[in-house]
Amino acid sequence: MPILLNSIALLVIAGLGSCETGNNDNIVFTDTSCWIGPGLYNIPENKTGDTIRFGRALIANTSAYFGPAGTISHTTNGMNCQNCHLDAGTKPWGNNYGGVAANYPLFRARSGTIETIEKRVSDCFERSLNGTAPDTASAAMKAIVAYIKWVGEGVAKKTIPRGTGIQKIKKLDRAADAQKGRQVFISYCTNCHGINGAGLKDSSGNGNYQYPPLWGKNSYNMSAGLYRISNLAGFVKNNMPNTISYKNPVLSDEEAWDVAAYINSQEHPDKKWSTDWPDISKKPFDHPFGPYADSLTEKQHKYGPWKQ
Repeated sequence: MPILLNSIALLVIAGLGSCETGNNDNIVFTDTSCWIGPGLYNIPENKTGDTIRFGRALIANTSAYFGPAGTISHTTNGMNCQNCHLDAGTKPWGNNYGGVAANYPLFRARSGTIETIEKRVSDCFERSLNGTAPDTASAAMKAIVAYIKWVGEGVAKKTIPRGTGIQKIKKLDRAADAQKGRQVFISYCTNCHGINGAGLKDSSGNGNYQYPPLWGKNSYNMSAGLYRISNLAGFVKNNMPNTISYKNPVLSDEEAWDVAAYINSQEHPDKKWSTDWPDISKKPFDHPFGPYADSLTEKQHKYGPWKQ
């Protein structure tokens, strides 16, 4: 089950996560058919298109440019942006970029600031890729932003198409169970990610991953969006095992919650930002690190049940 796999969404998650709209109550979620982004061959054949194509390449093959043997720098963990933003950020409920251009700049409670697309890209590099972000004035950053804006062309301002980001699946009425999740992982995920969750490197010899690591030193860190199990569960439900979609899910909601609990109970790089969630009352229900505005423990915030 290539989680985060072959392949920043109104972003989510952590570096990614699910559609966080902060205090922007004027944003409207549209309820038409699920949004699907344009493909590689829709990119125009001109100078602007060249920049967009470069941006798409950076999303799809990030490690080739920024990984352990990257041609630009060696500053990320070997994963690719499209491991978390499937099909280069165009797949419905695959943590896609459909609503980004329409809604950014956007207030986000995590930073307590108005954020730009560049800021969100930087977050993904620092959190999900556990690395260093490109300079905002660099050609690479400009290309990534150009691609994300191009993908979201045609989406009305201050709207979020259905299918954008990660679907929020129904909460459990119990704690998510990592031991049950281990069995789900063994049944559905090991063919691609291995029994130890280390992923599978491709044949290039450059440290790039065909299937990314789900835990360990080369996976996303503790400040990434997917380290919140609601984000990971929603991502898994509609995309894993690889090739399935929201139209043909294999896992039940309970299985998705449990396997997310199992994956995020394993070791991840311990990197946290003390400036995250300056207003602790705005923390998501499953943010796993205190302090909190309620009386639930860190364990209960992470795994549930999310009731006082």
